[in-house]
Amino acid sequence: MVIWADLLKCFILLSTISYTFSICEFSVSDRNKLYNFSLASPLPKYPHGVLSEDGFYKVAVNGTVIWFQLCDGMVFNHDLPRCLDCRDCGGPSHCGMECSALVAHTVGGYPLCTTIGHALSTKINIIDEKMPHKGVIVKMSSRKDSCSLTVSVICDVNGVQGPQLLNKTGICDYATVLRHPSGCAEIVDIHGRGWGWFSFFLLISACLFGAYLLVGTVYRYFQGIRGIDIIPNLEFWSSIPQRTQSLFASLVRKFRGPSQGHRSSYSPVNF
Repeated sequence: MVIWADLLKCFILLSTISYTFSICEFSVSDRNKLYNFSLASPLPKYPHGVLSEDGFYKVAVNGTVIWFQLCDGMVFNHDLPRCLDCRDCGGPSHCGMECSALVAHTVGGYPLCTTIGHALSTKINIIDEKMPHKGVIVKMSSRKDSCSLTVSVICDVNGVQGPQLLNKTGICDYATVLRHPSGCAEIVDIHGRGWGWFSFFLLISACLFGAYLLVGTVYRYFQGIRGIDIIPNLEFWSSIPQRTQSLFASLVRKFRGPSQGHRSSYSPVNF
């Protein structure tokens, strides 16, 4: 039982890591280049990628406080948000532990919190279509309230800066900026490597051929046919090598002309 419990924990951990990587991966092509963004991939100085090592980022401006984490849920080992209501994000006793973004306003001297983002709602796009290498926009939203948080992750190879600025773009929509090396794309030259129409044609043909063999084999199996005869149109497939050889031989004769052992009917004759 202990072994099975350890295996289950390992499986859950691997699933969580895989999930974290997948929601923060984004690729876009521009001309002959492919820009791959992997925000959660480890870097030499940042083993968790763009994820905050504290478990959350925090930005406060003019009495409004926002906690958020990118690519995953927030984790608070200290300084949990103190809120009267923290629905959809852990409740008052575990506030901030079940969402990815939380905003707090002071109302009547008491902090009132609203969930503005979950990891499952994460959507990624590039900041500037004309300059794909500039960075990406990470947007998350809440499940119940019409709220959202947009974080512009700008490529900066020199280190992490921010978040510092906080803008309110709607009734319950916020935006901030984070400069981070994880916002830099891995650029791949795809000139001459793309799949042309002929490659797609071959792929589709192979898929159709495989489906034909599978359906035909299943049909003949239920017809009571067993062994190698279960392959549909076996006679035709087995004759393909001979047909190919005959075709190749005829083409060779056509381009080489008549063989030396045969005299043309119009060959000159000496008397």
